[in-house]
Amino acid sequence: MFDDDPFAPPVKKPVSLEAQLENASIDELESRIERLKAEITQCERAIAAKRAQRDAANSVFGARPS
Repeated sequence: MFDDDPFAPPVKKPVSLEAQLENASIDELESRIERLKAEITQCERAIAAKRAQRDAANSVFGARPS
């Protein structure tokens, strides 16, 4: 078996965040911020839902000792 596939696409090196930010336009950066804020909001909702589930379970079964 050969490891080098002559027809495989070239491997792209990952670009650092610093380089991504340096090369992005102001509009791209603002768009990125909005996407990140939306993702943070989703995470906060998931945390709130998980805490509510945990609190409900604790009210039925009691909290675990620390």
